[in-house]
Amino acid sequence: MKNFFLLFALFFALTGYSQIHIGAKAGANLTRLDGQAFDDNFEFGYQIGGFVYFNLTDFVGVQGEVLFNQTNTKISDDYRDVFDNAFKKDKTLNYVSVPVLLRLNSEGLITVVAGPQFSFLANNDESFRQNGKKLFKKTDFSFVAGAEINIRPLTIYARYVWGFSDVSDFGDKANSEQIQAGLALRLF
Repeated sequence: MKNFFLLFALFFALTGYSQIHIGAKAGANLTRLDGQAFDDNFEFGYQIGGFVYFNLTDFVGVQGEVLFNQTNTKISDDYRDVFDNAFKKDKTLNYVSVPVLLRLNSEGLITVVAGPQFSFLANNDESFRQNGKKLFKKTDFSFVAGAEINIRPLTIYARYVWGFSDVSDFGDKANSEQIQAGLALRLF
């Protein structure tokens, strides 16, 4: 691990132009699971976290984030009847998400971002009735694409997140879809 950090520092020293920026962000999530067992409507949630990015040039950069995402969904009425009210219809799932994004036009007014995101279910230690632990898998792999309007030090962002992995541990396969919008504050 120590060698990794030394290589990382050396990389920045050799590419003298690189600039590192750190900040915080918060926003809204509109999420739905597209499986047959889930309601088709988007449900409101939120996200909060931090980011770090570095510019290789004025045009290209790389951004990493750690976000706490609240995802809300509803079990469809058909499946609720099958389980005979064994759990609530509404489900709140808390994920820790780690996107790694390529930034295009990184220091311009409008920046385009895209890349993979890996999420971990954070509230899986609660009881069956509270969380639906047995109903949802512990990880989710997604692809993120979006745009940012940069009014330094503030950034307004909007993204779409396509889930590739099946998050349901019951019924048919279910993939997540998410629309994200919010504000970011670049601290330095």
